[in-house]
Amino acid sequence: MACEGCRNQVTQALYAELEAFIDALPEKKGALISVLHKAQSLFGYLPKEVQVFVGEKLGVPVSQVYGVVSFYSFFTMVPKGKYPISVCLGTACYVRGADKVLEAFKKELGIEVGQTTPDGKFSLDALRCVGACGLAPVAMIGDKVYGRISSEEEVKKILREYE
Repeated sequence: MACEGCRNQVTQALYAELEAFIDALPEKKGALISVLHKAQSLFGYLPKEVQVFVGEKLGVPVSQVYGVVSFYSFFTMVPKGKYPISVCLGTACYVRGADKVLEAFKKELGIEVGQTTPDGKFSLDALRCVGACGLAPVAMIGDKVYGRISSEEEVKKILREYE
């Protein structure tokens, strides 16, 4: 496990990188969403401290930052696993058994939607559509799409790829 001082150095470096990104913006007005994307890519999620920092650097109220973070589903205020899993529950996926696929992931990982495994390896979410309806039902791990998942055995096989 990393030492406390080491973690603080890493965190300070992330804040410095975010600050450099903000300072390099030609126009700060209207840049909130792009700054939040950058912050989430750096930190992995958007905790309160990061939201406060962004608000201060952009000169916008923290309530506005929070409003944007909580409105858009692609932003998260909780840490995600190393391998974020998203199961599509859009119409095409749902009618082809996405609910069973989601249940299989929950069972195999021992977590509910919105949670992260205790080891920080996987997090589980559900979304409305990933745009791969022809492959339904679909799950994504990171940016990798898995289609036509039809059994609990397939879910186990997919997870074994990340051992």
